[in-house]
Amino acid sequence: MADLTHLNADGGAHMVDVSAKADTAREAVAEGRIRLSAEALHAVRAGNMKKGDILGTARIAGIMAAKKTSDLIPLCHPLMLSKISVEFEYEATAIRVEARVRLNGPTGVEMEALTAVTVTLLTLYDMAKALDKSMVISDVRLLSKTGGKSGEWFA
Repeated sequence: MADLTHLNADGGAHMVDVSAKADTAREAVAEGRIRLSAEALHAVRAGNMKKGDILGTARIAGIMAAKKTSDLIPLCHPLMLSKISVEFEYEATAIRVEARVRLNGPTGVEMEALTAVTVTLLTLYDMAKALDKSMVISDVRLLSKTGGKSGEWFA
């Protein structure tokens, strides 16, 4: 259990003490996809959804979610994030979501990037469910992280 930083010597969950860690520039990038019917994908692309600008709404939801990650994930530190971006890419049968989160601080932002992607995808589902209840959210994963003691990591 020594390698699991959120467990103490007795195996109990605890918040990691980052007070002695140096601030470094850190960034994490995550992605995920939502597969939609042709009808729903066309409606999103055309921008004629009854609920309005669903990509804009989903982007704001993802940004808000990244800022609230410590309220959702019990042992995450509340962080002063310096940049959050959420981008969309249309694929043949899906929309790919990518979130990029940055800060200069003592701990990483992987959970914030993953939370941003997940909530963005859930918002897309919510906004388009009138046209397609069979949408599938998948492939949520970390693509990269930089900064800190462990340095760079890429999927």
